[in-house]
Amino acid sequence: MSSLARPIGLGLAARDDVGDVVSWARQARDAGLDSVWVHDSYFERDAITFVTAVARALELDGESGDAGFRVALGAVNPNTRHPVVLAMTGSALDEILPGRIVMAMGTGLPLRLKQMGIPYAPDTALEDVSKAIDTLRLLWRGERLPSATPGLPPIQPMFPPTHRIPIHVAAYRREFVTLAGQKADGYLSRPAESIASLRGILERLDQAAVAAGRDPGEIEREGYLLSLVDSTRREALNRAKREPFVIYMMSVLGDVSLKRAGFEPELRDRIAVAWRAEDYHGAGALIPDELLDAYMLCGTREDVAARALAFHTEAGLGLPLLQPVLQEDRQINELIAAAALYAGLPEPATSRAAARIASRIAATAGVEPAAGIAAAATGTPETDQSTSAPAAVGLADDRHLGLGDRAYRRVGALWEILRPFAYTASVIPVLTGGALAAVDHNFSWLPFVAALLGGVLLHSGTNIVNEIYDVRKGIDTITSPRASHAVLKGRLTERQAFVAAFVAFALAVAIGVYLIVLRGPAIIGLGAAGLLGGYFYTAPPFEYKYRALGVPLVFLLMGPLMVVGTFFAITGTWSATALAASVPVGLLVAAILDGNEWRDISEDSRAGISTLSARIGRERAHYFYVALVLGAYMALGLTVAIGWLPPQTLIAIVSLPFLAQVIRSAELGATGQQRAIAMIDVQTARLHLTFGSLLVAGILLSALPLHG
Repeated sequence: MSSLARPIGLGLAARDDVGDVVSWARQARDAGLDSVWVHDSYFERDAITFVTAVARALELDGESGDAGFRVALGAVNPNTRHPVVLAMTGSALDEILPGRIVMAMGTGLPLRLKQMGIPYAPDTALEDVSKAIDTLRLLWRGERLPSATPGLPPIQPMFPPTHRIPIHVAAYRREFVTLAGQKADGYLSRPAESIASLRGILERLDQAAVAAGRDPGEIEREGYLLSLVDSTRREALNRAKREPFVIYMMSVLGDVSLKRAGFEPELRDRIAVAWRAEDYHGAGALIPDELLDAYMLCGTREDVAARALAFHTEAGLGLPLLQPVLQEDRQINELIAAAALYAGLPEPATSRAAARIASRIAATAGVEPAAGIAAAATGTPETDQSTSAPAAVGLADDRHLGLGDRAYRRVGALWEILRPFAYTASVIPVLTGGALAAVDHNFSWLPFVAALLGGVLLHSGTNIVNEIYDVRKGIDTITSPRASHAVLKGRLTERQAFVAAFVAFALAVAIGVYLIVLRGPAIIGLGAAGLLGGYFYTAPPFEYKYRALGVPLVFLLMGPLMVVGTFFAITGTWSATALAASVPVGLLVAAILDGNEWRDISEDSRAGISTLSARIGRERAHYFYVALVLGAYMALGLTVAIGWLPPQTLIAIVSLPFLAQVIRSAELGATGQQRAIAMIDVQTARLHLTFGSLLVAGILLSALPLHG
């Protein structure tokens, strides 16, 4: 297996699909990275299971020998897993992937331990970890362990591993760093450490090693570096400020760490207050670019590589572990590419290696090593650097994009502003009207396709105009949840967005002319209602979204208007059945918008916008949302009972699992858990698509002959 010239690893959380994590580990190995480190994400997935899957996959790939790509548990703790169990786990993993397993040991997050009712005492935590390390090594040597209960036989390990399993300490408190220097094989730093803070930690590690008679150079030192890659630094920074995990990490930074990096704890405290209130928009807006620059890697892959090298050379981090904020294919691919760039960057003449030499020389000479270490690491005089602020990183280094990249971004921006997940709101009503026309034996493909294209084009133009005016009024900002940022971040200018909207509306009008010729002047009224309703949804002078009229008018426009209008466009006749079928369809479309407005009450109120949800308040908005989604099923049942719709349409109740999902999210949102409704519009759109597709299928099934 090939390896990079300078070691670097990949950090992953135990979440999402285990198959994805296995695939990413293989990519990292094939790219020459040193290792993959998987850490527990409590209440999500189990890290040991993920590491086992990765180790097994690498074994099946035919790798052998005790040198090569490593797999690490980073980190486990003796509070949630007894040291005997951890020893068994390590031995089993070593048997799967001999000689390439690493185990990092910490205490676990006190908050999570308390949530699980597991006792945690800061005074004894150090002793617990130290004893756990001793226990692991004792058992791995095959030695017996005295019984914890007097009078019982000792523990006789039947599982000593063939290879030595390195134990690293993963904690940031001063006492744990000292413990790592005294007895661990390595030290693993947490995510969100600054260079200044990490430098101080590793100096303490060296001092403890020297005091224990150890060579500091024999202790591995690795650390998670939170990373987010985008096409420019500006976009990466903006996106980071919208991520709850990043906001959380900025809200728990330590006082000493902040002061070393040049920030006041008061900033952290304000972010923490907003975080605890689940005001992620407000918390993200409080985070300055400089704070993110100090504590994580944001920017292009080149920016990430250069910043990782700074942690290596200036802080002495031997093994940077690039940890994606967003655990997805694109980010992993970018980080692996950044790792290759990192390995090829020239290293400054002075580095942490020089610091280690200085440490040993200082220890031999009997002088205080800390100042000498800092000087050797940075090539600067022995001055106090503990409070130096991070070097300012401007935005002028954003890469100039080529023609192809600009075109790609423009298309991507247009796709984002169109919000295609919401197209179900225009497609399902047209399909419903078309299905009813087919059952009526009066179906024609050309007017159906025209109605479908016209509906989607009107919807597209409406979405774009909505984006423009939400930005103008300050409703959408870089930290707004679920907002499109195409116009806000300049990927599309306002003028370009207006051009796209008017092109969509013009094409819809052209299609309308065809339908007018086909079906007469009635289409003028239907088309005008759709066009004016779409444009003036947020555009002046009506701006009915901002006047608490959005939900009822969307129900009318994308329910009865589109279903009945499609039926008329295809058949040239009106239908009471189409009107009945439009009610449940329209209620779910209205629910998509209502969920969006409910979630965004804070942002809308801040901008002085009066949506229906803002006027009735959070509690009533919750009940109204639930009434809309449940009302769709009640309306369907009632229309079938009366005989307005055929019984086959009841197949739509197969969508009940999706209903249960949105109801569950709504209930959690009603208790103040804003994260639960962060995706409420997407979830409701998925419910609408499933319910509507089944309704259409039921209508079509009703036309099939029944055989007794």
